Amino acid sequence: MRDPYSVLGVKRNADADEIKAAWRTKAKSVHPDANQDDPLATTRFAEIGQAYEVLKDPERRKRYDTAAEMHQTIMEQRNAARAAAERARAAKANAEKVMEELAQAEAQRAQAQGRSRSQGAGQAMPGAETPEDVIDRIFGAGTSEQAKAQARSASGETEQAKSDAPAEKPPLPLLGVELIASLIRRFRNPSSPTEKAPDMFTEATVKLEDLLKQNWVTHKLADEREVRFPLEKGMSDGHVLRLKGQGLRVNGMKPGDLVVTIKAARDPQFRIEGFNLHTSLPISLEDAVLGTETTVDTPEGPRTITVAPWSGSDQTIKLEGLGLHDDAGGRGDLVVELRVLLWEKPNEKVTDLMRHMRHGLYV
Repeated sequence: MRDPYSVLGVKRNADADEIKAAWRTKAKSVHPDANQDDPLATTRFAEIGQAYEVLKDPERRKRYDTAAEMHQTIMEQRNAARAAAERARAAKANAEKVMEELAQAEAQRAQAQGRSRSQGAGQAMPGAETPEDVIDRIFGAGTSEQAKAQARSASGETEQAKSDAPAEKPPLPLLGVELIASLIRRFRNPSSPTEKAPDMFTEATVKLEDLLKQNWVTHKLADEREVRFPLEKGMSDGHVLRLKGQGLRVNGMKPGDLVVTIKAARDPQFRIEGFNLHTSLPISLEDAVLGTETTVDTPEGPRTITVAPWSGSDQTIKLEGLGLHDDAGGRGDLVVELRVLLWEKPNEKVTDLMRHMRHGLYV
């Protein structure tokens, strides 16, 4: 399928109204009934419909955008790797050529010195390029002199020793030789690690029971793969974990990581806030005024609690250690939120009492 944004002719940040308007315009212009002489009208009309189905659904659009971004990142990384490989090949060829020229220059100088000694001249034959000349020609004038100065400094020579040294040709500059030799070693034995594919991001919906029991869960990815991981202590709604090597897989690259965000499924009885659980307990008006003992459901079965007199709907009762497992070896609490309820049908006595209380008349 082609890029749905291109099919509808909208920008990637287009809102729902723009997408719908573009779909209507495109669908009307390519409808098969209006283009009976065009054999491809039906195909184009179906393609526009498919593009609209992807972009009108926020979840499907989000998944498509994520996949498109990953694909773009992979292509950029591949192009960068290809360009780096081309540069490496060119640098390797240049480095080997430099070494070859240096070797030839050194051989020519040795031959020239041998001939000059045999002729008693004491100097090299004119026209022979020295290794210093090769380095100066390749890296710029003065490079060989800088290399020789650095080599002498590294060997601990003093200024006096420099002045007393015999006036003869120095050895091949160490800096240039080591530089080019290290380049060749690098190109012949590359040590850079294989690039890693981009990470994948997903949301895994889990049950409260699984979080409490720290069960293993199975999650299905967008590429139809299934991954399994345990729910450990310290995990709650919104927790993010990274599964090494379980993400995007691309030929020639190390697998990326899978970054999973835990989403707790809606529970009919309990609400998760951090490591605490919250539940509601309806109580009658008389129990709120007079107080009572009652039972409340918890993740570990019913528990008896005491409701103090004059307990309103803004009050809570905390049961410690009945929440989720935290990362410190403990557990959160179960917070019982009181909800005062009236009777199902109006009560005349209660109504009269409330009326007298409003007007300051007490019986």
